[in-house]
Amino acid sequence: MSTQTLPELDTRPEGTDATDDDSPKMFHYVRKAKIAESAVMGTHVVALCGEVFPVTKSAKPGSPVCPDCKKIYEGLRPGE
Repeated sequence: MSTQTLPELDTRPEGTDATDDDSPKMFHYVRKAKIAESAVMGTHVVALCGEVFPVTKSAKPGSPVCPDCKKIYEGLRPGE
């Protein structure tokens, strides 16, 4: 059995929503219980649109929202 080393890859998804100054272009909908865990532990969260990332910023009122997340969120029934 042999071991191979994979080349170092950028693990951020293509079309990431980070800007040059490290501030997000838009915010995503994420399960509330996972936000604090990610912020404290550095774990990754999965947004409704499928984007995977660690929580590093808090959205402020009026912040731009991912259109895919918003569409999915609006299609959910209350309590889902």
